[in-house]
Amino acid sequence: MDPSQSLQEVDLTDLPPNDDIPEEAEDLTVSDDTGHEYAPPARIAARFYRPSASRRKSSAASSRRNSLTSNHSQLSNSSYRAACKSNHVAQYLRRASIIESRKARLAAREAHAEQVRLRAALAKSAPRGSNSEERALAAQQAREKHLALVASTCAEEVRRAKKKAEEMREKRAADEERYRVEMEEKHAEVERRRMEYKRTTRRPRTASTPPGADVKKSVIDATSKLDEDAAARLIQIAWKTQRRKRMLDAFNGLGLSIDQVHDTSFEDVSSKLLDENVLAITTRVLELYNLYQNDESASATPTLTPTRNFLTAYLILGHPAQVFNKDGAQESDLITKAKDLVLSFETALSKSTIENRYTPPPTPLESLHLTHTAYLTAFNDWKAQDASTLISMMVGSFVNLDSIWQSVKDDTDGEVNSDYRDGIRDNQITIYSKLRRLAGRDRADALIRKAIRESRRSIMRKKPAGDVRPRVAPENVAIHPEPNDPSAPLTVAPDIGSHIATALPESEADQSRAITRLFSVMPDNRTLTHELAINKDYRVGSDSGANTRDEIYRKVCDKMLEAFRKDEKDAAVWTASVAENIRAKLLHLVGKPSPSNTTRNMITEILDPELIGRQCAQGSFSYQTFFSFMAGLLPKLCAPFRDEEVKVLCQDMQHYGNVEEMIEKVFKLLHMIDLFSLDYSNFLLTAVAPKLIQEAPGYEQRMFAKDLDEGVITLQKTKRWWKNANVNVVTEIDRRDPTSSPTVQKIYARGLVDLAIASTHLKDTEVPETLQLDIKRLTQIRADAVRITIIGSILLTAKNILKRDVRSQWKPEATQMWEVLKAGYGKEDDTVPINMCSIIERARPMPPNVKSSVQSYIARILPQGDTGRFIDPVVKVLFQRLKTHIFNRISASSSGERVRVATTAGEGLASNGLPEFISQVGEMVDTLNKLSDVDRRAHGVWYEQVAKECEAMGSEDEEAA
Repeated sequence: MDPSQSLQEVDLTDLPPNDDIPEEAEDLTVSDDTGHEYAPPARIAARFYRPSASRRKSSAASSRRNSLTSNHSQLSNSSYRAACKSNHVAQYLRRASIIESRKARLAAREAHAEQVRLRAALAKSAPRGSNSEERALAAQQAREKHLALVASTCAEEVRRAKKKAEEMREKRAADEERYRVEMEEKHAEVERRRMEYKRTTRRPRTASTPPGADVKKSVIDATSKLDEDAAARLIQIAWKTQRRKRMLDAFNGLGLSIDQVHDTSFEDVSSKLLDENVLAITTRVLELYNLYQNDESASATPTLTPTRNFLTAYLILGHPAQVFNKDGAQESDLITKAKDLVLSFETALSKSTIENRYTPPPTPLESLHLTHTAYLTAFNDWKAQDASTLISMMVGSFVNLDSIWQSVKDDTDGEVNSDYRDGIRDNQITIYSKLRRLAGRDRADALIRKAIRESRRSIMRKKPAGDVRPRVAPENVAIHPEPNDPSAPLTVAPDIGSHIATALPESEADQSRAITRLFSVMPDNRTLTHELAINKDYRVGSDSGANTRDEIYRKVCDKMLEAFRKDEKDAAVWTASVAENIRAKLLHLVGKPSPSNTTRNMITEILDPELIGRQCAQGSFSYQTFFSFMAGLLPKLCAPFRDEEVKVLCQDMQHYGNVEEMIEKVFKLLHMIDLFSLDYSNFLLTAVAPKLIQEAPGYEQRMFAKDLDEGVITLQKTKRWWKNANVNVVTEIDRRDPTSSPTVQKIYARGLVDLAIASTHLKDTEVPETLQLDIKRLTQIRADAVRITIIGSILLTAKNILKRDVRSQWKPEATQMWEVLKAGYGKEDDTVPINMCSIIERARPMPPNVKSSVQSYIARILPQGDTGRFIDPVVKVLFQRLKTHIFNRISASSSGERVRVATTAGEGLASNGLPEFISQVGEMVDTLNKLSDVDRRAHGVWYEQVAKECEAMGSEDEEAA
């Protein structure tokens, strides 16, 4: 028997049985013709007879009947199936059953798929709302709700307005009805008196009785008929009438009228109105007319303030020029209200006669009350504006005194500290007491705290922010003297490359020193000490020669780029030179050589010039590796406040695409290391600043004397400058007091102010040799003075046109204009006048004609500020006032006088028309005072010499005359 046929039979019997057609059990044993039965081997029998716990899978893919082995077995056993007819039929029946079951499954799958398609179609066709529709619906509901709320609010406002209007109409109608009734009563009274006059007939002269007989008889008869209450009332009426008569007679006896007040001097009127007798009489009259109920201040001071407020109306009408410092709209309105009050008061006085028992009629009395209320409103508004101006002035004076104290509190030379402390404290106490009376304690404290905080914050803002100490800066640094003067005891931070000068001849050393100074971030020693003496917080800025060094670095990088494009050998030389330069600067930052200084040792090893030169010659030098090393090193060397800049640079150095970008990274690296040198120099300067400030006057004096001895400078410009100042002071003193003579302090102050406060550009020939180091500072002060004058004239003109108080501070407008004019006066830009005018218009609405006037004035005076030739009279007057104000503060000789002048500085500038520039002028004066002190301590010997020469020349001229 064929084994394949046996396998085919086994596969068929192994199929899962059909539920409809029962399967027959098949025997796998075979027999031959001799009748012997052969059983399959045990391993085959175990394989085909193992029990099956699960049904065979019905899928075609997993069915054994569809496998190649099953098909082959079926073909090979066809002869055997032909022999077994019964098995053959059963097989075909099972096959048909399997096919039918598969068809049923496919039909069920198709029905299921159809159901899924139907559900998908239904779901797709079903309407559904989107998020946008929901949002639109929600927005519509919110809008309707908001509109309903607005409508209800508006309805409530309309209802309230209608109610108020109705009340006003009712009140007006009631007043009209009352006036009508009063007029009818008056007409009836007049008619009654007329009819009584007509009924009364005059008796003949012969039949007349002795005068007074009938009257006396009627009085006696009437008196005899009065009871005690009626008699008491009559006595009270008579007493009150007599009392009112005495009050009015006493007031009329004072002689208070508009004409009499106008004819009397302002001082006499002021003293008269402050007299206690006048105040008492006026108080009784005001109480008689019940005017105290209109003045809210009567509850606090029922005797003084309301009466003084009323009497001020006479002073305003009689002497308006002395009361008001300007003629504005508010002042004109107050004068009108005061005139109405006085006229109404005099009318009420004239109507107070014996007929009405010295009580004014209702109509004049009501008119008096109305005019008094209007006058008090206008007077309080004017007084409040005047008080706000005074408050701002006093706060500014208090802050100026605090600024002076902050600048001198650390000065321990002599008694300067104590003198300033006592004077400033006394004046601040006086200002504070006045401020508390005027503004109240709480408001005064708040204003002073805020002003002092802003003032000190502006001072602190000038100092470098953040931690500027280099991370690897040594704690104890030895500061070496500059090699140009080994004998000088002054010590400063060394310039980069100064060691080169010691090995060169004198001429080459000077050239090398000049080149070194060009690449150095530090100024020369004399400039450094001079700046520290003027400003103890002076630090070298990043603009100190930065532009020049950047230009040199840019040219070096351009040459490197050309070398990289042309010749690799030249490029290697440039690379080695740049690396050596960077190495030298970095070693200057990390301190002295020592085994423990790992940073210095690492820089020395990695940036070794010989090593880099060999790498460049062999072509193995990698800029990427060099930049990576610098990116890891720079954060360890920089000051903490430069962390962000260094972080950006390190990230930028990691990637570059071509040679141009690589050279640009080298330029940025050189610039950053230059900033590191600046930070390190400022750190060293912080350590030695106290010593430098102490020795600055002597050092500067020795350097100036050395230049004079060597013929580098002369005193020709100083003599000419002093002579001009002397002539100006003498001319001014002769005009005021010919008997007095100028002092050296006055002459110096006049020369310094003439040099610093001028409208034209500063020339080098105008500056004396003693002030050559301050040319930049003097130029800046001149520019600030011109800018203050131009802005002040614009604001003053706008205030006058708008009829505002010239003492009021328009600080925001002045600050914005200051920033606009920093860029220039718009010589080639026509939009500057428009922008300046719009700054005023945004805060102070102006009519079109006023706006055009202000804009044309701005366009007219801006060119004058650019050229320095002042033609406009307002600009001339303001500039002269500013110059006089600064001279008065500079020429103060003692500390007490300086404190006194600083106390009244705010009030003086406000009266001069420059109330917005109290802080700027204070800074200018403070700078000039410091410059004056430093200059006279360093060059006082030569100033005395020049003063004696000028005095001798003046004496010779007088003798010759």
